Amino acid sequence: MTDAPEGERLQKVLARSGIASRRACEEMMRAGRVEVDGEVVTRLGTRVDPASAVIRVDGVRIPPASAHVYLVLNKPRGVVSTMSDPEGRPSLADHVAERPERLFHVGRLDTDTEGLILLTNDGEFAHRMAHPSYGVLKTYLAQVPGPVSAKLGRWLSAGVELEDGLVRVDSLRVIEKGGRRGLIELVLHEGRKHVVRRLLAHVGYPVQRLARTGIGPVRIGQLRPGSHRDLTQEELGELLDSVGL
Repeated sequence: MTDAPEGERLQKVLARSGIASRRACEEMMRAGRVEVDGEVVTRLGTRVDPASAVIRVDGVRIPPASAHVYLVLNKPRGVVSTMSDPEGRPSLADHVAERPERLFHVGRLDTDTEGLILLTNDGEFAHRMAHPSYGVLKTYLAQVPGPVSAKLGRWLSAGVELEDGLVRVDSLRVIEKGGRRGLIELVLHEGRKHVVRRLLAHVGYPVQRLARTGIGPVRIGQLRPGSHRDLTQEELGELLDSVGL
């Protein structure tokens, strides 16, 4: 890392990010807890470019101050994954109508699939998050007919050949396996169209209801259908790292 003479003092940048007061940030620097571009920085006069420096405290990425917004929305069933719909169907825009920014969605969910979808006005972030080469993990909860075979996890981890190629889940957990209904949690980095529905139907478990419950570190938690919130600093930092920003 080289000092950026025209930049801002590092402790000021840290304090503005909400980490702590400026004095507390200075103590963090003295203690060797702050890194900039992979190097520990302890000198209090260090200046950085807040727009380009990769700053970490205790190894955790601190996103730069930005005019961009990063939201997570819990999309209800029946809502199309677009910001407008020529057929007049409910769209994502209906749930962020109060936001002044021009937002666009990151990837899509089927109209009948509910759950997490990201919205932003950061075009490069959206492009990278949606690009399959970065392999951001996504978590789904699928309701299927029961009972669920104990071998299902091994089948899907080994890989299933679909019409557009091999699909392999990164992990699978059977939450409910007995009776007439099964609940399965799947984690995969695939982004192909209808991939979860096609995958489960191929092995004999047609999806009855499907929700995306996680994207990378972001979890649905207590977010109600139709509601949205800003990504936390920790969530955004991890996502920026995962797509090389």
